Amino acid sequence: MNHYTDVLKKYADFSGRARRQEYWMFSLIQSIIAIALVILDFVLGTLPILTVVYALGTILPSLAVTVRRLHDIGKSGWWYFIGCVPFIGFIWLLVLTATAGQPQPNEYGADPKGYHA
Repeated sequence: MNHYTDVLKKYADFSGRARRQEYWMFSLIQSIIAIALVILDFVLGTLPILTVVYALGTILPSLAVTVRRLHDIGKSGWWYFIGCVPFIGFIWLLVLTATAGQPQPNEYGADPKGYHA
C-alpha cells in the first residue's frame, strides 16, 4: 500500500525515476479499487459516478508515475503517447513499463534502487 500512497504524494511530479515495483503495485492497487468502485456503483445504482470521480482524481498521478517509469529506462515521458498507436502501441508501452531500469544514473536522476550493478 506504501507504493500507492507514495505515488499519490508525488501527485504531479513528472521528474525523477520510478521503479518497476512502484509502477506495477500502483497499477494493481488502482485496478482493484476501480473494480471495487464499479461493483459499489452497481449495487448503489449510481453507475458510474464513483468510478468516474476516482478515475478523474487519479489520472494525473497515473500519468506522472508512467512518465517516471519511462525515465527509469532512459526514455522521455513523450514515449507515453506511443500507447495511442492503434493495435501495437499499448503492447509497446506495456513492454517499456516492464523493462528493467538502467542501473546507473541517467539524465533523469539516480537509480531509484539506490545501488549500482
